[in-house]
Amino acid sequence: MQTHTIQAAPAGSGKTHAKVIVLGEHSVVYGKPAIAFPVLSLELEAKVTVSGEGHRVITPFHSLDRETAQTVELERKLSEIALSNTLEFLEEAPNGIEVRVSGLIPPARGLGSSAAVAGAIAQAVSRAYGRELSRDERFELVQSVERVAHGTPSGLDAYATTEAGPIWFEKGEAKPLRVLSEPRLLVADTGIVGHTAEAVRRVRALRDENPPRVEALLAEAAQLAQDAGTDLAEGNHERLGAKMDRNHEILRELGVSADPLESLVNASKDAGALGAKLTGGGLGGCMVALVGSERDEHTVSNALLSAGAKNVWPVHKEQA
Repeated sequence: MQTHTIQAAPAGSGKTHAKVIVLGEHSVVYGKPAIAFPVLSLELEAKVTVSGEGHRVITPFHSLDRETAQTVELERKLSEIALSNTLEFLEEAPNGIEVRVSGLIPPARGLGSSAAVAGAIAQAVSRAYGRELSRDERFELVQSVERVAHGTPSGLDAYATTEAGPIWFEKGEAKPLRVLSEPRLLVADTGIVGHTAEAVRRVRALRDENPPRVEALLAEAAQLAQDAGTDLAEGNHERLGAKMDRNHEILRELGVSADPLESLVNASKDAGALGAKLTGGGLGGCMVALVGSERDEHTVSNALLSAGAKNVWPVHKEQA
């Protein structure tokens, strides 16, 4: 009796994660340094199957409110672009591919969701075709999608959503950041879509209107990031927290905070956080708080939820 072996279709998977900027958003747009940490508790995975039939991309994002639904549709389009650009880079035909994206990263919250989606798809598609992307190749593929999403992205998200540890980012280059002891960071979501492009436009308009003042604020933000690198290397979280507080004041003065962000920042500080600030573009989205102990982590997390946070996540990944 003759038997036939059914060969499985080529497949590949790719994983990325969210990111949080601890210091340096907006000033990074002008070539100044920023410090970012991976949010390993918020992962995203793309799975690709090459069957030779059909073509579709399925993403997990869904929401009932109109504004987020529009953002979800953009994420879907960005997923298609990530697939198309990767296939073009690999010189493979754009047919017979199914892409499934699943994960916990909420879109348009300043956590790098578009870069995470693009990075996971690029990695998964390449592996399905027997290729492993280099760090530079993956970065360029993610940036090609980020340009559609954000116009002139700094490149920070493209690196930070794939790196396993904290990074120092400056003038388009990312390098590992030495940390003596891992800071306890919490990310809280206002539940409101952030508006990065509008926030960047607002800072640029303010800079055009009052160059000396805005340049001074951006320079101070850059110095805060520079000094925070030393704090992290020495494990001095109290000093780091104070710099986060001042960075938030600068961002507020630049006009990119919002009432829901202020409420969460204040709630975390009242509950004992060492430092707190908005993270990402602002005008909605998320904030980040630094706490001193596991007990403080629970206290501050509960305070944030009581103050209206839709979700609170630890930056580190909880052990099973």
